[in-house]
Amino acid sequence: MKINVADLPQGKTIPHNILRFLLLVLTLTFICFTLIPLCVYQTPASSSSSYPSHSHRKVAYESKPLRLIRKKCDISSGEWIPQTQGPYYTNMTCKHIHDQQNCMLHGRPDTGYLYWRWKPGDCELPRFDARQFLDIVRGKSMAFVGDSVARNQMQSLLCMLSTTVGEPVDVSENSWDGKFKRWLFTDYNFTIATFWSPQLVKAKDTWPKETTGLMHLYVDEPDEAWITKIDKFDYVIISAGQWFWRPLLFYEHGKVVGCHICFDKKMKDLTMYYGYRRAFRTAFKAISKRKEFKGVVFLRTFSTGHFEDGTWKTGGTCPRTKPFKSSEKRLKEFDLEFYLTQMEEYRAAERKARKRGLKLRLLDTTQATLLRPDGHPGPYGHFPQENRIVHDCVHWCLPGPIDTWNEFLLQMLKTDGERSFEERL
Repeated sequence: MKINVADLPQGKTIPHNILRFLLLVLTLTFICFTLIPLCVYQTPASSSSSYPSHSHRKVAYESKPLRLIRKKCDISSGEWIPQTQGPYYTNMTCKHIHDQQNCMLHGRPDTGYLYWRWKPGDCELPRFDARQFLDIVRGKSMAFVGDSVARNQMQSLLCMLSTTVGEPVDVSENSWDGKFKRWLFTDYNFTIATFWSPQLVKAKDTWPKETTGLMHLYVDEPDEAWITKIDKFDYVIISAGQWFWRPLLFYEHGKVVGCHICFDKKMKDLTMYYGYRRAFRTAFKAISKRKEFKGVVFLRTFSTGHFEDGTWKTGGTCPRTKPFKSSEKRLKEFDLEFYLTQMEEYRAAERKARKRGLKLRLLDTTQATLLRPDGHPGPYGHFPQENRIVHDCVHWCLPGPIDTWNEFLLQMLKTDGERSFEERL
């Protein structure tokens, strides 16, 4: 409808310049009242939930280029701070604690090591929620591959879950074999398993036939004990560490190429770092070749020991009763070399895996581990009357700091779920 002039109630007319001004005001008013609500609607509201809200989904689907913006948090870097809340379980409420990590049972007198929590530098790490964890992994399976420290973490997770939702069913092929175990949380159809493979690659132990304890390590061949079993698993957590300190004889293509502590002057000394690097490279490569494997692989980073005044075999102890501050302790020497080697191999493997569509994730627990010299069994991995002189400054008391590794794991599962959601938008 065309308007040339408007009449006033008194019958007077409005001049054209005033009319144009009024039309401009009306137009601007209409635009503001129309667009402002839309702008407000498309601004994601803050939420305590880690998952996208319903309104977030609606906006995302209406505008494909839009991506949800969240503050990223590096949970691997932070400090241990005191807390009043106690542990998730005790040796009285969980039956899955390995005897050598049952510090309460063996009379550890102090309990202060149980009242610390990990505080990342720029965010909060939520406490572990067993039901939330099991809801995420409902109908899925998770495997821990590695040495006794990997088993240590797996048993921590079993305790954190079973104390809340009840005991899982032992569905192991051989219930007597503690190195290869499986449990099923029936209400959630969630399977958790452990595969013993301390070096991840094929190995032959010569002890006790050879007094040198020399282990033959085939660094270009993955250990069949785990690599052939992972195809149906949704999550695989691999790790390795302390076993590479042993005397090692390295093989490639079936031939000896060198050694570590073999006391043979004719043999090339390749050092333990060579074996460590090649083991992870071979493990990642072998996983990538498994066409049936569609799961997520986590590399759990190196777990440092805390021996003072010696080593495992030379009377070392771990007497401290509280955490270090980050300003007091840094990775160095052997621990730093192990960690950097892992990181280099992980980054190279992650780039290749991405092209294949395989998901590799970094479960970086090293700094949190480094700062907890108080969390080891020490002399409380056995009863005092057994009169053992070895202090365990490698494994972790259960309950203890290692429970935080599973807080990391839950947070990463939540983040991975968010990432998968956004990738589908």
